[in-house]
Amino acid sequence: MEVKIVNNSKNEIPKYATLHSAGMDLRADIQESILLAPLKRVLVPTGLYIELPEGYEAQIRPRSGLAAKHGIGIVNSPGTIDADYRGEIKIILVNLSDEPFTLNPGERIAQMVIAKYERVELKEVSSLGETERGEGGFGSTGKK
Repeated sequence: MEVKIVNNSKNEIPKYATLHSAGMDLRADIQESILLAPLKRVLVPTGLYIELPEGYEAQIRPRSGLAAKHGIGIVNSPGTIDADYRGEIKIILVNLSDEPFTLNPGERIAQMVIAKYERVELKEVSSLGETERGEGGFGSTGKK
């Protein structure tokens, strides 16, 4: 499947790092470094615009290396880019560590996964079918 992309950044278009990679790295399209203080967030432009086919979305996810090494995450993770959106892809980074983080131009800041989805019709009912689990959630299946 092909996805149309406009690249107004100084970076290469996103690509898969390995044969079995699910996501493509997105890079910061900034002119100079940004110092991201602890517990602060910043909207980072990528300079990228995409046109997805109907029935597909782009999921924006954090990079595990930034999260593990520096505590950098994405506020609305995973973010969703709908097939009818034509604006610039921007990433809301947050510094969850207790140390300032310097974001440099061209740095890999997120991953983009293209995924198919189904639209559903919700049917309002007065009750739901029974299951063994029932209403149990948030750890109800125990530690194993």
